[in-house]
Amino acid sequence: MKIKNMAKVCAAASFLLLGACSSAGTGGTANGGGSKTMFLGMVNPPVNFSTINSPDVASSFIEKFMFDSFLEMDGPQNFVPKLAKSFETTDNQTFTIKLDPDAKWSDGKPVTAEDAAYTFNMVANPKVETTVGSYLSMLDGLDDNGKLKDGQTEIPSVKVVDDKTLQFKTKAPVDPNMIKEQLGTKFLILPKHVLSKVKPEDLAKDSFFLKPDVTNGPFTFVEYKKNQDVQLKANPDYYGGKPKLENLYVKIMPAPNLAAQLQTGELHMNVGIGIGKIPPQDYKRVEKLDNVRTKSEKTIGFQTMMFNTEKIKDAKVRQALVYALDRQKIVDKLLKGYGEVVDGPYTSVSPYLDKDLKGFSYDPEKAKQMLKDAGWDFDKTLQLVVPIGNKVREQSADIISENLKAAGVKVKTTTYDFPTIMQKGKAGDYDLLLMGFTFTLDPEISSLYSSSGAYNYMKYSNPKVDELLLKGKSEPDPDKRKEIYSELQKIWDEDMPIITLYSDDDFDAISKQVKKGEPRVFGFHKDIVDWSVAGAK
Repeated sequence: MKIKNMAKVCAAASFLLLGACSSAGTGGTANGGGSKTMFLGMVNPPVNFSTINSPDVASSFIEKFMFDSFLEMDGPQNFVPKLAKSFETTDNQTFTIKLDPDAKWSDGKPVTAEDAAYTFNMVANPKVETTVGSYLSMLDGLDDNGKLKDGQTEIPSVKVVDDKTLQFKTKAPVDPNMIKEQLGTKFLILPKHVLSKVKPEDLAKDSFFLKPDVTNGPFTFVEYKKNQDVQLKANPDYYGGKPKLENLYVKIMPAPNLAAQLQTGELHMNVGIGIGKIPPQDYKRVEKLDNVRTKSEKTIGFQTMMFNTEKIKDAKVRQALVYALDRQKIVDKLLKGYGEVVDGPYTSVSPYLDKDLKGFSYDPEKAKQMLKDAGWDFDKTLQLVVPIGNKVREQSADIISENLKAAGVKVKTTTYDFPTIMQKGKAGDYDLLLMGFTFTLDPEISSLYSSSGAYNYMKYSNPKVDELLLKGKSEPDPDKRKEIYSELQKIWDEDMPIITLYSDDDFDAISKQVKKGEPRVFGFHKDIVDWSVAGAK
């Protein structure tokens, strides 16, 4: 299937999850007419720049300025070429990727199929720590976590056809849209000539991933001032054309500062997509600013409260706590109505949402009764762990805490910065944990719900779920996949390892100085080389 014929097919996911207001170095401000510098505003600081081991959306977002994906999805199920000139299959099982013949690394070396194969093999290596292994798990020769057997170093189903052509085969025919979204738009390849001498067990922690100095995207890394800003500069030799901007700063700040800096012109835009959203209470004010235009979009992102299922083992207790939560109050009061309550990981944007499921309404009396029936210890205190940086999420913790206390459940809330939250989540050092996610439009969500999922901080394990997740990944027929994911949604409602709280709309504001470029839920990085600001020299 040629890329040009792939329109209207599907899929998407990623993940989410502070800083000080700062003036971002040199290069002028949004008010600095004549500058070729653009300033973006973001709330969450990146954890690292490891394209194979970044646990957060903020890191992945910034990496895509420096590293190109094979494809870009600029709308639901619509894929366009990027690093790959074509991404084809004739049988939904053997896929051929032809790289752009002009693509090269920032040090002048060509980007080759060997780089792609090297990256595939490293991610699949059991010694390599990675968060993108699930993207490979459908490849023939790998286990369900996308890993090789101990002792193996090369994926048998991945073949370098020539310098610019890579071929791989899946275990069985699959929905090509899933492959295109996960491998095509989420997977970023590494420079083999730079990293091949690094031991697999040391790869994910290599200093390259803190200061990536050989990249293949439109911008190159300059500096990261922790919790302040990431500075990038144009790659003049970019195969997609020289970017019109010379400098790009992603400034990290508390969410309320977004509106203030948009007003003063210190920002050209916020980045939206869950990591740079204007707080709902500020949005009306921003809409009235003369120097910006605004827009809002429904998203596939959602906020959750995770249960540590090793500490809260009874599913009936977990269900009871859903009934105890007034999630609509969060949407109405904190989101000012710009959002929706969601049950499960698929929002109203997703074609895989099972709208026949009953869902859970706010019913505190039912919650109390279910807790009594389950023998809940009302003297027990639950530890609610909350990341700082997202004000709505922080404030939602207050409503959640009030709701739970009203149901007789004692709660102690503690806040941490995001890197600490990730450590606590991974270690299972919590009872209840607030966290947001943005996965793919494709329903494949093993990284959250499978027993070995990278983000399964709930320690959730259900063999039937693991079986269905594998079945869903390997089913090529979209209609049959929908049936599988409907069955999964029913099970997740029963097991309730995680409460989905709400999905908030994206609020974006773009300076009127910006001639081209804006935040987008789909395809944010598609035309970045053409982004420009008025007055650019």
